[in-house]
Amino acid sequence: MSEHIRLAEEDGVLEITFARPDKKNALTNAMYDAAREALESAQTNKAARVVLFTAEGSAFTAGNDLAEFASVANGRAGELKAHRFIEVLARAEKPIVAAVHGLAVGVGTTMLLHCDLVYVAETAKLSTPFVNLGLVPEAASSMLLPAHIGHVRAFAMFALGESLSGAEAAALGLANKALPQDEVVATARAAARTLAQKPARSVVSTKRLMRNAAMLLTRIGEESLIFEKCLKSDEAQEALRAFAERRQPDFSRFTS
Repeated sequence: MSEHIRLAEEDGVLEITFARPDKKNALTNAMYDAAREALESAQTNKAARVVLFTAEGSAFTAGNDLAEFASVANGRAGELKAHRFIEVLARAEKPIVAAVHGLAVGVGTTMLLHCDLVYVAETAKLSTPFVNLGLVPEAASSMLLPAHIGHVRAFAMFALGESLSGAEAAALGLANKALPQDEVVATARAAARTLAQKPARSVVSTKRLMRNAAMLLTRIGEESLIFEKCLKSDEAQEALRAFAERRQPDFSRFTS
């Protein structure tokens, strides 16, 4: 269990909290593993009827820890654990609620596409800047995000690195409500507790009917293969070096 993942269980709700506020909750392999294990255990824990994701500090999550990313890309570390976490999200049968009170980058946004109720701060910033890092979308977001907001908006988020405010995310159907920041977690907790009081079999069956897990997992697998190749590419290496050196990357010498 990672020290940066906190767990609490009350009133049928398992709350998984990203707790690395000094790094804007950037997700490490250890955090992915701990969150995955908690989410997996919730599926067989009869007392946990709903899973709720929250976060400490000013951000929901800044996405993957880029220092760890660079270590994997340069062969100095093992595999990224994000893929396994994402697969468990896609397979999860019990409902998932998210409270996004601040910045949500990369997987911080794409994981919301696998949540069943999402509450965001009006001022939250959601972004999926994969192309900026020489990468491609993950978590079946190449399929799910266009389905939610249309091809052109999704492409602008992926390829141009454009972001959405929480208010825009709610207006486009990515979230249930956009709220003042200090109301987000309480509202999400109340919704999760209400959901936990519903007939569990009906809730799980309804979620299963609404989602095609096999299709999502197929797309996740396709994305993962390309993502891993891209992570080893010269473009990704340049993007990661530029980030570390606090400069703009130069992709002009690379061809497709």
